[in-house]
Amino acid sequence: MGTDVLSLRIDGELLERLRQHASKRGMSVQDYVVRTLIRDDFDERFKAAVDETEKFYGGTERSLPPAADHAGQVNPRAGIR
Repeated sequence: MGTDVLSLRIDGELLERLRQHASKRGMSVQDYVVRTLIRDDFDERFKAAVDETEKFYGGTERSLPPAADHAGQVNPRAGIR
């Protein structure tokens, strides 16, 4: 897998906030931004997969059991919106 270059033009306030967030995690701004994009992309793909599974099985969000009802099981929709 190769790499490509993405150049962004952002204002100074946003860059400073990114620096602060990255610093708290001991990361460079570049690594922080890439990690955030990867996480967001995963969340979107996961949500789409859950939606497709619900369509296939004919379920809806309301028909899923709450996460606390079954010990050790987690609602696949928890935290994804």
